[in-house]
Amino acid sequence: MTGEEPLKIGIAGLGTVGSATLGYLMHENARIAARAGRALKVDAIVARDRTKDRGVDTAGLRWFDDPVALAKDDGIDIFLELIGGADGVAKAAVEAALTAGKPVVTANKALLAHHGAALSKLAEETPGASLHYEAAVAGGIPAVKALREGLAGNGVTRVSGILNGTCNYILTEMEETGAAFADVLLDAQKLGYAETDPTADVGGFDAAHKLAIMAAIAFGRQIDFAGVEIEGIENVSSEDIVAAGDMGYRIRLLGMAERTAEGVSQRLRPCLTPIDSPLGAIEGVTNAVMLEGDAIGTTVLTGPGAGGGPTASAVLADIVDVARGNTPPTFGIACNDLAPARSGLSIRDEGAFYLRVALEDRPGTLAEVAAALGEEGVSIHRMRQHEHTGNAAPVTIVTHTCDLAAIEKAKTRIAALPASVAPPVAMRIVES
Repeated sequence: MTGEEPLKIGIAGLGTVGSATLGYLMHENARIAARAGRALKVDAIVARDRTKDRGVDTAGLRWFDDPVALAKDDGIDIFLELIGGADGVAKAAVEAALTAGKPVVTANKALLAHHGAALSKLAEETPGASLHYEAAVAGGIPAVKALREGLAGNGVTRVSGILNGTCNYILTEMEETGAAFADVLLDAQKLGYAETDPTADVGGFDAAHKLAIMAAIAFGRQIDFAGVEIEGIENVSSEDIVAAGDMGYRIRLLGMAERTAEGVSQRLRPCLTPIDSPLGAIEGVTNAVMLEGDAIGTTVLTGPGAGGGPTASAVLADIVDVARGNTPPTFGIACNDLAPARSGLSIRDEGAFYLRVALEDRPGTLAEVAAALGEEGVSIHRMRQHEHTGNAAPVTIVTHTCDLAAIEKAKTRIAALPASVAPPVAMRIVES
């Protein structure tokens, strides 16, 4: 280790991730510093409650009440933003640290998804500043480093993955227990896997933030969260889970970003994928990232996507990079050379689709559905009417390859049929 002065660290936010990071830096300092090639010292912290027991002795640290004041403080060399939130004090503190010429390490995916373009420009144009965010994507999985550095020689064609452990836990439990979405969500909240307000997770927004970040790196473009098409898992029913299983599939919330002839497509939605495929095999709270490039082919990274330890691991990796002087451009290419975001592009999305409809149990209703699909150019590969009680007959359909736009129009036609008793549900079938 060199004789340089210790790298003095300021931590804003001592929640689950901040406390875990502080604990590792205090208890495993010698090991981490040896890998960094430089002494490391936590110097100052910000937290709302100074009296809370976090399992770490904070008596010798400088306390701040204002994250922005800590970010500007001349006594720290690197600023860790572990507060969260796309705006407010987290954004102000990161901007203050970068403006002061400090390296910033953050786990804040929402901040990057919404303000990554401006923050990367500030980081790259301010001497001494840099922006590091391995912890913002897939927790302990080194997805950012793999894309930005490990696969730098590849022409990446597609990035996909299971990017939210809460959703994957819910879908796995629905498979294993047969319980309804609402019941499993309640259990997930009791176990601490889902927030009291679960919208960010089950609505797909958390995973979409991560997808937008990965797409920016993979395709050398400005981050474009507005261009992500988002659909959550709220409409996935136990009937869908059973029907998918009968056909050899599992339903997973998949993020997919790929290069097409029209541009870069970014979609986050529940899909059917084979049970034995790399993504279909992922269960519980585990995350997975699949990277496809012209030189490497396909590689899959799996691991814990959240939690104090895994996310702190990614934060520590960024601290080591800063200590080593490894500060690549934020999104892999200098921000002024990134291709512009192109939200609003109409990009074709072709494939086979699973479709569930609920119809009155009377003669002729299946013919009406087939006619509605045919009018939009959607061809039926197979159709099955399931056993039922009452007058509502559930029907599942698998289509031949068609365009998502045609499926959406067909859903509107089917919903308007007198025999339709519930809105149709459609999901893309992804074979790999």
